[in-house]
Amino acid sequence: MSTSLSKLHRKLLERTTAGARSLTESACKAALESLAVHERKARAHMDREQRALRARLRTRGRALGDARDARTGAMDVRYLVELAAYEHWHRLLFTRFLAENNLLTTEEASVALPGVFRTGDPVLDLPLTTSDQVELRELLGTLPPECFRADDALGWAYQFWQSKRKEEVNRSGKKIGASELSPVTQLFTEDYMMEFLLHNTLGAWWAGKLGPFQASDEAEARALAALAPRDGVAGISWSYLRFVQNETTKTWLPAAGTFDGWPRAASEIRLLDPCMGSGHFLVFALPLLVRLRMEEEGISAQAAVVFVLRENMFWLEFDERCTQIAAFNVALTAWKLAGYQALPRPNLACSGLAPSATEAEWVALAGDGGATKAGIANLYRMFKDAPVLGSLINPRAEIGGLHEAGYQKLARSEGDGAELAFVAQGLTRAAELLAGQYTLVITNVPFLRRGSQCDELRAYIDELYCEGRADLATAFLQRCIAFLAAGGTSALVSQQHFLYLSSYKDLRVSILSRNTVNLVVRLGPGAFETISGENVSVALTCISRIEPTSDMAIAYADAQSAKGSRSKNLEDWLRDELFEQHATLFQDLVGRRWNDVHLTLARKRSSRG
Repeated sequence: MSTSLSKLHRKLLERTTAGARSLTESACKAALESLAVHERKARAHMDREQRALRARLRTRGRALGDARDARTGAMDVRYLVELAAYEHWHRLLFTRFLAENNLLTTEEASVALPGVFRTGDPVLDLPLTTSDQVELRELLGTLPPECFRADDALGWAYQFWQSKRKEEVNRSGKKIGASELSPVTQLFTEDYMMEFLLHNTLGAWWAGKLGPFQASDEAEARALAALAPRDGVAGISWSYLRFVQNETTKTWLPAAGTFDGWPRAASEIRLLDPCMGSGHFLVFALPLLVRLRMEEEGISAQAAVVFVLRENMFWLEFDERCTQIAAFNVALTAWKLAGYQALPRPNLACSGLAPSATEAEWVALAGDGGATKAGIANLYRMFKDAPVLGSLINPRAEIGGLHEAGYQKLARSEGDGAELAFVAQGLTRAAELLAGQYTLVITNVPFLRRGSQCDELRAYIDELYCEGRADLATAFLQRCIAFLAAGGTSALVSQQHFLYLSSYKDLRVSILSRNTVNLVVRLGPGAFETISGENVSVALTCISRIEPTSDMAIAYADAQSAKGSRSKNLEDWLRDELFEQHATLFQDLVGRRWNDVHLTLARKRSSRG
């Protein structure tokens, strides 16, 4: 059973996080200035260790995008300050999360987590004054234990960390580019949305293997698919899994279908969140996959956790800070689930990293190796605009020429070379994940209308995702389908405009003519009740990469008539509302071009079973 922050604790966390960002950025800026990181030369009184740290920090800053004045040698440290502040505060925050969940084995545990803090990152060596450290610890101490035990606490912590920057960007009215995308497009996903999508994909697949069910009603069918608690892992009731009954046989099957194109064993399912944010979807998916593998393979909870992290779950995010918080979030969930143990390095990459040098400087690091040079050059071109493209990048046709031996040589470099070698390794991993194919791609896509996008982002979308170009959300809808292996499914929280606006007609025809639409739920505006001021009209969709057939049926429901407290009503509504096939859902919207698609939609109740 998942737990969420109360409104009182959420407000307290928001206020504390805002104060922590202000205080930590001030402390880190002062520490950087005391080391003369922003100045052309080291100061005469600085010792050898200080000079070495200063050089490493300047290299790190340039990699982040901090500019150096060619004439004076002075350096802007804005991005370095932001990163240092984030990492110093979150190292403290993560340690408190471990302590409050009885998982703190050593004071250094939070910095030793695989995939969380970068080994040897100089920003963590930046010495803050004793008074600043004391003030930060006192600020952290104002938060009660409840703020560290809720399953959504880490997600809210990052959302609140970005709040000030988001307000600044929105007030500026400027086009959204690399430094603005993260705070503007990240929207914390409500728990009920994630559970509904996971239950009607993973849960429907599981129920499909067990069914069809002879049951008196939908509730009994759901109970027959449930999994009991085992080995300390909670059972799964699939509370949001929806069923429909065949009128002839009177048997019940999942409304979204049985996902017969998926692998038959849970061990072979590859789940990707390409816009993972704080890892919220992964936190909810991990216990489900663990329990399914325990059931099928007869293994312990601890073994299942390791196998799921190593074989089933894959993560991408263009914001490097989110990759850290997600890695910690998933590790914390794994330890709560099955006890403290060593965890495998996650299948995680930052898709927003970019080379921080010219192409010539980048390729020069490869030395004399022809194949390595070609691979490094290819990697440079692929990711040069990554900070604004992120997981939209599709390298499947381009990847090649760079392999592990290529960057092992670079890893022995020093100074700028060592920094670029580290980035090369990260980009290689990102390219591998971006080129992969997956069983289930599940995420809350970023929302950003075309008029607000920077030129680089618009141009890339026009080239690769032109049918969904009116919004970043629909471009990502196309990208998520492209991620799928044959038979795989995308399950998305997205804008619902693509279901009816004329500007998306070509997109609708493209989706329907090449894929099977399993599920459409229109939630409408107000679905994100806990986030004020968001004018977002939401749909939940499941679309599978399977050629459509003449008897394809779409489970459809429209929640826009729900009254009162939207989020609370929607949670109950998604559990209780009758799911039926709306026979004219796409036929009415596509209009005269519908005949070109050659699809006949039949009522779900009479066609499945």
